[in-house]
Amino acid sequence: MLEGYRIEGRRAADIAADVERAVGSGELEPGQLLPPMRELAVELGVNPNTVAAAYRTLRERGVIETAGRRGSRVRPKPATTGREHIRVDVPAGVRDVSHGNPDPAQLPSLAGAFTFAAEQSDREPVMYGDDPVEPELARIARAELDADGVPAGTVAVTSGSLDAIERVLTAHLKPGDTVAVEDPGWGSLLDLVPALGLRVTPVRVDDEGPLPDDVCAALESGARALIVTDRAQNPTGAVVSATRARALRSALRRHPETLLIEDDHGHGIVDQPLHPLAGTTRTWAFVRSVAKAYGPDLRLAVLTGDAVTLDRVRGRQRLGPGWVSRIAQRAVARLWADGAVDTPAVASAYGARRDALIAALAERGVAAYGTSGLNVWIPVPDETGAVSRLLHAGWAVAPGARFRLSAPPGIRITVSTLTADETGPLAEAIASASGPAPVRGYV
Repeated sequence: MLEGYRIEGRRAADIAADVERAVGSGELEPGQLLPPMRELAVELGVNPNTVAAAYRTLRERGVIETAGRRGSRVRPKPATTGREHIRVDVPAGVRDVSHGNPDPAQLPSLAGAFTFAAEQSDREPVMYGDDPVEPELARIARAELDADGVPAGTVAVTSGSLDAIERVLTAHLKPGDTVAVEDPGWGSLLDLVPALGLRVTPVRVDDEGPLPDDVCAALESGARALIVTDRAQNPTGAVVSATRARALRSALRRHPETLLIEDDHGHGIVDQPLHPLAGTTRTWAFVRSVAKAYGPDLRLAVLTGDAVTLDRVRGRQRLGPGWVSRIAQRAVARLWADGAVDTPAVASAYGARRDALIAALAERGVAAYGTSGLNVWIPVPDETGAVSRLLHAGWAVAPGARFRLSAPPGIRITVSTLTADETGPLAEAIASASGPAPVRGYV
């Protein structure tokens, strides 16, 4: 069953730690069946309840999964094998187009906004028990959400969009519940869900967002939650169109108890309209991060949703970090009030770089996708080979394995700092490394 590996430990915590360590080291591989609880209890000389507690901990940490009488086995993609480790080491002299970062030249200066925020904090210092949300930030955020058709709701502030998504998931779901996620999709999210002890089910994506038939199938199969990226989807650049939004709302209305989480990843860098799904189900959350437009180090996102969801998120936040720095909130509010980011200009700059690369690839017989945002997704027949050959040619690209569950192989190119002079040579290197792309899309 375990091919010679012997689980050790006398306490539940020790047994769980031993299994997790073995999974992380590769001594226990994904899919391996664990001993029945009573059998392992006899072998270790402990009470079966001790083993049951250890297995429960492992399920909650996303290391194993249990399928009734079929027993418990190591998850196919356990939380200990983080996708962030699936990356290319970039040697000196190699051009890095794998990083996923915005162009520093497109980010606004923060000095004036933080000076303003610091001076305000000198006059009005924030103390324990004060409102966790800066009123001016909430006012501007809510006005923009209203203009975009996002239903009314309280505004909360979190340390980035992933923090918001984690808080919403844990506010409603329990270990073992299933979450429908985009495939290909955001690698950090694909790691987070199983790390919370939740199951993932993939939903394919095209240029207009998640495929409605896949969403229907996932919800009908028992998925408790659906996470959708509205614009600048990572890694494909998809944008939820008006037509697709109508189809997704129709699917969600048939499952009103679904927890819907929307991530407006492209806010501030995309000039295409938003078509929100929020409000279609009883429980929902909508999150906007400032990372791509104002800088990742600000670590700030605004979150709204139904009353129960926001109450749970804010209540749990009070028991942890308490709040996100009001100085940072004041600085972001100042940046918003001053119009520090010219969204159409930023969107145009990124769009020109995406379009140029996609066109150059098309001239060489290579299909690529990127409707919005910073990235271009390129299907390839041999992902590992393409990444290796491109590295040898002087280009570091992101392996598609960081973003895939069951989607076909691909590579991701971040075009944010790609120059016009680099576009042709990069396209030529990709064509040489990957060969003509298959006729199918990335769905």
